[in-house]
Amino acid sequence: MTFVEPTRALPLRWGDYRFRYLSGLALIISGGIALQGGSAHVGFPLAVGALAHVVGWWIMPAAGLRRIWVVLPSLFCMVVLLVGPATVGALAVPLACWLIVRHRPALTTLLAVPVFIVGSAIGQLHPEYDGMLPALAAMVAVLVASAWIARLTAGSRLLHRHLEAPPK
Repeated sequence: MTFVEPTRALPLRWGDYRFRYLSGLALIISGGIALQGGSAHVGFPLAVGALAHVVGWWIMPAAGLRRIWVVLPSLFCMVVLLVGPATVGALAVPLACWLIVRHRPALTTLLAVPVFIVGSAIGQLHPEYDGMLPALAAMVAVLVASAWIARLTAGSRLLHRHLEAPPK
């Protein structure tokens, strides 16, 4: 039995799955990066980054209002990152948003806890803003690994055996 993405089976009103997934992912990431280039003196990256980040979430294939619910928490965390490396633990929230939009089992949202802990430790290692690039690089590796662990968990037979209703 191979794992099929739950969002792949959704009826889409426009576009195809691959286009919406890849475009949404690219806009979410590039919008977050663009936001980090903004400041009180340079507002254009803030506006463009925020817009791209929001649109990226909105076009991701997902059921119901999942795409809408995650926008504000994720955008808020991207803005919080402007403070510096001490706040990279906040990236646990966009990870949880990703898991919600990708229809991962609720159990996998617990992966946000170690991401927060690792982010807090990384923030302590790089307390000054000049450490933001290494802190974000390390967090990207942690986030990608966590997202893949969630995907593998969602497709595991062990998880499905425990989630199935007992026979009557």
